[in-house]
Amino acid sequence: MSVSIQQLFDLSGRTALLTGASGYLGRALADALAEAGARVVVSSRKIENARSVANELGGKQAGRHLAICLDHLDEIAIDRGFEDAVSQAGRIDVLVNNGHAPLGADWSTVTAEQFQRQLANLTGYFLLARRLRDHSVAQQRAASVVLLGSMYGVVGSYPDAYAGICAASPVAYHALKGGIVHLTRHLAVYWAKDGVRVNCLSPGPFPNPQAPAKMVERLKTKSPMGRMGSPHELKGAIVFLASDASSYVTGQNLIVDGGWTAW
Repeated sequence: MSVSIQQLFDLSGRTALLTGASGYLGRALADALAEAGARVVVSSRKIENARSVANELGGKQAGRHLAICLDHLDEIAIDRGFEDAVSQAGRIDVLVNNGHAPLGADWSTVTAEQFQRQLANLTGYFLLARRLRDHSVAQQRAASVVLLGSMYGVVGSYPDAYAGICAASPVAYHALKGGIVHLTRHLAVYWAKDGVRVNCLSPGPFPNPQAPAKMVERLKTKSPMGRMGSPHELKGAIVFLASDASSYVTGQNLIVDGGWTAW
């Protein structure tokens, strides 16, 4: 059977739940899914932020995108938010776990409580992914789960990039992202027989506009491309992992880092 490239990347008729869609990279992911034809359920800890993004999204489903309130650090909120998404949309075909409660403390100052709270992001990713898996099995439909990792889940950071400018790259963040990368592999092999694919998308250096300019300049020297990434450069990757274009891909970590981890 011949399937065109347009058909493979087309998300028409599918509903994607995206956490953290109002963030710097999350908004680009939301735009990509909508532009590929999906109806997007936007989640945020603040419902007004979710509604704002949902109302602005385009694509074939413009005007029909949805918003829910979901805090992935709270198990009750995860269950309530997922049920709300299914109630509004009817079903969920794609889950993109992108939301992240940040932490600025580095290895020299982080407390045990802060470290554990940062790792709770991983617990939330798992619980929400399991809700989608169970939903998909009950619906007898295939599904795709994408977890947002990081190049810092694969390699350590360069201390000299931060020295004298800001705190070091947070140790708990590195532990979190490394856990997400391996959680991806574990869930993928257990859920493959259920028709649920699980992959990880790991951005490289994508500093937001508020990042210290001097630190950004130092980071550029660590990149083979000599520059930082722009949010739109994740759009192709997320559509690939969410769509049938990656129908034989599961348990993988797609790193979009300008060659950073190739050194």
